[in-house]
Amino acid sequence: MSPRAAWRLEQFGFPDVADYGGGKMDWLAFGHAYEGTAVLAAGAVDTDVPTCRLDEHPAAVRGRMTGAGATPCVVVNEHRVVMGLVTQQELADDRAARIGDVMIFGVTTVRPSEDLDSLRDRMGRKGVDSIVVTRPDGTLVGVLRRAPP
Repeated sequence: MSPRAAWRLEQFGFPDVADYGGGKMDWLAFGHAYEGTAVLAAGAVDTDVPTCRLDEHPAAVRGRMTGAGATPCVVVNEHRVVMGLVTQQELADDRAARIGDVMIFGVTTVRPSEDLDSLRDRMGRKGVDSIVVTRPDGTLVGVLRRAPP
């Protein structure tokens, strides 16, 4: 919609009119409201996941992951853009000076706009128990588990 059209809608009394340049899937991927009956991954994402920074010491992260079970620590930068993952296995390396030395690169991510059932089916076929969910700009939303909690 053009900015002029957005202004006209506001003049007619429509609240919260936005001039959104992205498409429908981008809108959904950023977790904005939508109409319809689709069940998207956004509704099942665990947003309370451990995060850490590249320059942190592994010992500090180990303490943060206590009780987290198999949930990996998601490595993020100062803008919460996903840089990698660290599991308990990588943290076992006592020689590492920082998380950036032991993290897993090339993390597979999905968008919150994915159909939940299809995504969980795909995860089952690939033998994946959890997957990182990000927005199109790479910022962390959370982790989706194949089996609902």
